[in-house]
Amino acid sequence: QVQLQESGPGLVKPSQTLSLTCRVSGGSITSNYHYWSWIRQPPGKGLEWIGYITYAGNSYYNPSLKSRTSISRDTSNDQFTLQLSSMTPEDTAVYYCVGGLKSAGPIFGSWGQGTQVTVSS
Repeated sequence: QVQLQESGPGLVKPSQTLSLTCRVSGGSITSNYHYWSWIRQPPGKGLEWIGYITYAGNSYYNPSLKSRTSISRDTSNDQFTLQLSSMTPEDTAVYYCVGGLKSAGPIFGSWGQGTQVTVSS
């Protein structure tokens, strides 16, 4: 019954910061899943893990994106947010939020439908 829904801008200008929010319904970010992750898929490329925040609020990021990434949570609204700074056209992708099982890993669980983000001037 747990569902995840991404929301945020579909278009971001180069050098600006992307902010996406994932809303969790049918559960909460302090239960159901251990990890709350962000993953993206650029056009014609594979999935790339961005990072996660745990139910307890601990965060970890892909080292290649760490300097530009911040993931936070809002427990009162059962949602968590991705901020990715210094956006370039190479950051154009479909962005997914995921609830991951502790026993399986950060990307193995329930996925949102994804949201297209295009970086263009």
